[in-house]
Amino acid sequence: MLTLVTGTTGQVGRRFTPRLLAQAAAGERVRVLVRDAARAERLAELGAEVVVGDLRDEDALGKAVAGVDAVVNVAASFRGVPDEEAWAVNRDAAVALGRAALASGVQRFVQVSTGMVYGVGRGRPLTEDDESRPGGEMWGAYNESKIEAERELLALDGMDVRVGRLPFVYGEGDPHLAQSLMWAANWAPAQRLQMAHHVDVAQGLLRLLYAPGADGRVYNIADDAPVTAVELYQLNGVEIPAELHTNTDPDPWFGIMSTQRIRRELGFRPTFPSVWSARDAGAL
Repeated sequence: MLTLVTGTTGQVGRRFTPRLLAQAAAGERVRVLVRDAARAERLAELGAEVVVGDLRDEDALGKAVAGVDAVVNVAASFRGVPDEEAWAVNRDAAVALGRAALASGVQRFVQVSTGMVYGVGRGRPLTEDDESRPGGEMWGAYNESKIEAERELLALDGMDVRVGRLPFVYGEGDPHLAQSLMWAANWAPAQRLQMAHHVDVAQGLLRLLYAPGADGRVYNIADDAPVTAVELYQLNGVEIPAELHTNTDPDPWFGIMSTQRIRRELGFRPTFPSVWSARDAGAL
């Protein structure tokens, strides 16, 4: 089995790919698509095949998927990039990769997405069968492009496509935890953030990659205990600003996802059920 992974130099990909390489069985190989070969040197040392090219280049896609059995598309452009780039990478390039994979005979395609595609809350934990409802302060080109990519990839006929929706990801030196205070400063004290440690994101994606019978399925990947704005300040060792306590929460269930499906169908159990357990283990 040969698996292609994209986005291997990003925060998720650089932590997922070594884990994929480490658990590879005899005869299993991993290929990575990168724009800069120098940034993939560590992965090459771990045994990855390296293909140099841009995800938005059709010729590069053809080389990347040649002979591949499965694809894990981690590549994404997050907030802060121009809308045109978000659409070009998150939707257009993802769909082009899916079509190239289908044409090349790839059997399985794992699309890494985000829980932000749900949009506004529903007054309960969000389930994979909930439709996307655009709206809220954090809606934008990133969310829209990711849900459009999901829809187009799942509509491809002849290839097993499954989707993993991630929450706020942290751990192992990822700067996201410190960056969370940019948003938390405007939140109500008890406003919650759904999270998952990188080790559990990798666990979830590996389950999606290898599990039989998950064709066309979408799975939320998250831990068990969303944290509050107050806790984010505590985790970062920063004094809680007095004005935080004057803020109100417009949508208490925004971004809070159910993990019942991935637990029941794929046996997922988070190694770190909460960010506090990760902190106690020295895994932040």
